[in-house]
Amino acid sequence: MKLRALLRSSAALWTAPVWGGIVAFYFFYALHFEDSYEEVTGGPLWAAQQVAIALNYFYAFAYGITLGLATWEGGRLKQDRVWDLAPSRARWRVAGQALAPAVGAGWATLLLPVLMRLVETRLLPTPAAVLPLVMGMGIVCAYAVVGSVLGHIAPRAIAAPVGAAATYYMINKSSAYSDPLWPRHLSGQLDTSVAFGEHYSPATVLLPFLVAAAVAAAVAAWWSRGPRRLPLRLLATAAALATLVLSARTASGWGIADGPVSAGHAPVRCAGEAPRVCMAETGGAVERLDDVRSEVVESLEKLEVAGVDVTVPSTVTDGQLYRPSTRPRSTTSTWWLPLTAQAEAAGADGRIAGIRYAVLLNSVTFSCSFPTTITSDAPTAWIINRDAALLWAAYVVDAQDPYLRWRTDEYAQFANGPEVLAKVRERAEKGRALPTAAQRTAWFEQEKAKACRQMPKQPAGGHAATGSQGADS
Repeated sequence: MKLRALLRSSAALWTAPVWGGIVAFYFFYALHFEDSYEEVTGGPLWAAQQVAIALNYFYAFAYGITLGLATWEGGRLKQDRVWDLAPSRARWRVAGQALAPAVGAGWATLLLPVLMRLVETRLLPTPAAVLPLVMGMGIVCAYAVVGSVLGHIAPRAIAAPVGAAATYYMINKSSAYSDPLWPRHLSGQLDTSVAFGEHYSPATVLLPFLVAAAVAAAVAAWWSRGPRRLPLRLLATAAALATLVLSARTASGWGIADGPVSAGHAPVRCAGEAPRVCMAETGGAVERLDDVRSEVVESLEKLEVAGVDVTVPSTVTDGQLYRPSTRPRSTTSTWWLPLTAQAEAAGADGRIAGIRYAVLLNSVTFSCSFPTTITSDAPTAWIINRDAALLWAAYVVDAQDPYLRWRTDEYAQFANGPEVLAKVRERAEKGRALPTAAQRTAWFEQEKAKACRQMPKQPAGGHAATGSQGADS
């Protein structure tokens, strides 16, 4: 059958306004319901993340539409007695030709939002970025096979709409499962999101496809004809069950919205040496790389001049490259700072106070560790000494404003929060008012020592170094 005649006779053509309208509505309304166009295009932009976001609404529609159209076409083949009219042609070839428009409709439901999103964000996809799209297109083919067989065994006028609605409901509700977890990861609607610099790991996109393909192969085997159809059916069924069980066991070890992803793939651009400062190239603020490095270097130099014992890192890397849960911890040689985030939030004067603040928190260290959180009934003596020392250092690098905002928020949980803040300011001003640099440095070291002496003992494992607090955000 010629392509024009095939399309003209296919249900995919006369239902195009329906599934095309779904794509248009959900793209232009649902995808921009929470984020405006300016927020979407403002960055940071990462192709794999945008592809995943674009597909999230459309998996269930694509699979449901494909199954419904394939069911209708399968029923039409049976009703028209195509197998009796063309016995010399292979059943697979006839079915494949008839199902091509249904598959095309399912593919278009996935492809169109991805293409529009990439055009909107002006991103070029990489092979790794389109892995979820390839997975979805493969699963669409599997649903087409299942739908075709369904159309041969059930009345198409009933089976097509019911099958499409049931598929949409099943896929869309898979994200609500918590026990067992595996349907969330194997339904073909990816439960895991990817952040900037991340790609889906192969297992995340491969297992849903394998499950769908194995089920479709088993269904097709039971529909097949031939002298050896029984062994083929049994083999296909056993293979489908084995694939499902093994995939379910694997996916059950993943958490909710926590399938395997691979991080740290965003390209970087670096400047300078000792420290070498690197920022995400596609993060949206890399044009300020030289300014960012100047802030880092200047802050380190000011702290050294003030007498703070600073270990200059060899590399300062952009925390934008990893999400907080997967980001490596800062070390003495490598710091992870929110370079892109702070560069985008620069003040009207062009200075990047957030960078200086992050450098401060990584530079000032104590001989003890402090609690990761402070409760409202915690003693405040050590807090005053610690924060006075840090505030003094914050004035050195001109980062007192972000530091005071952070401390004010934390003090809000105390009944005497304003009083604590006033004491911190008073002690910091006392240190700054000392007549010589040596005296100011000696006061700073004494405040740090007092904070450690006055801090109550905490259970083992319940501390975190204050010097890194807030610096990796």
